Amino acid sequence: MKTPSAFYKPLAIGAPTPYREIPISLERMIHFVPPHIEKMRAKVPDLVNKVDVVLGNLEDAIPADAKSDARNGFIQLARENEFGSTGLWTRVNCLNSPWFLDDVMEIVQAVGDKLDVVMLPKVEGAWDIHYLDQLLAQLEAKGGLGKPILIHAILETAEGVKNVEQIAAASPRMHGMSLGPADLAASRGMKTTRVGGGHPDYAVLSDSDNSGVRTAFQQDLWHYTVGKMVDACLSYGLKPFYGPFGDFSDPQACESQFRNAFLMGCLGAWSLHPSQIEIAKKVFSPDPAEVAFARKILDAMPDGTGAVMIDGKMQDDATWKQAKVIVDLAQLVSSKDKELAEVYGF
Repeated sequence: MKTPSAFYKPLAIGAPTPYREIPISLERMIHFVPPHIEKMRAKVPDLVNKVDVVLGNLEDAIPADAKSDARNGFIQLARENEFGSTGLWTRVNCLNSPWFLDDVMEIVQAVGDKLDVVMLPKVEGAWDIHYLDQLLAQLEAKGGLGKPILIHAILETAEGVKNVEQIAAASPRMHGMSLGPADLAASRGMKTTRVGGGHPDYAVLSDSDNSGVRTAFQQDLWHYTVGKMVDACLSYGLKPFYGPFGDFSDPQACESQFRNAFLMGCLGAWSLHPSQIEIAKKVFSPDPAEVAFARKILDAMPDGTGAVMIDGKMQDDATWKQAKVIVDLAQLVSSKDKELAEVYGF
């Protein structure tokens, strides 16, 4: 662990100074694009106006013989489009793959300051972040970049979950973390082939009544991990995200999983299919009724102290803090989504 005086110093001569705080940005959905497919690259100009983050995916779901095409395709889409307030990310291949080094070196050199975040798969400890941190600093210095590229870690191994706090604290370049349920399930030896969501056999039974009938209540396989990730991220000022939901034919289950993550503190989720964009937008934008009530609390307690009764419910400094979280998010959403801004009254 670096000493406090050294933590925010650039790791290479000429590299930009690390952020003291992660820039505020709306990231309700991180939309994955397979950049080796030309027709998918052609949709990017339209996507920029529909999503909060466009991510060029170079890792899982990209065939081995298409890795170079995906890398080159991402460089092309980054150069050909202007992203404005929409984030531009890439998920590179994992550190022990034969493609990682070329992914990072070629993309940073070609894309430069347009790239906001590198998503790093299968992060197992702070050492993985330290390596990418140093490499990015060297490439930023070489390319004369004006702002630091951030790192987003995917938690998808048992060791990564075990070391989640050390990962969060590893670098001022850390942006946040996403849950990677499929690889994590395999790493843990879990008996499921689903990508996110629940499992009908992961349940608890109610006590037997006089007739012997017992009701099964399905549980959330990911509750513990999401909670642990959220605590680590928020302790270090990072952003937690739910990852993928793989069953595109079940929008109700997708919305339910996203909503659980939202209520637990996640700021967004991955959208792997166009149908999931609107689901993420709906779930990770606060409910207008909640926003209206939260504004009542803030208006009644301008300085956040004391206690008041609103609609028959007592509100104090603790609920004031909760209300501020909701109103702050609504204001951030309103800065990009004019329709919701009108609904919220901003």
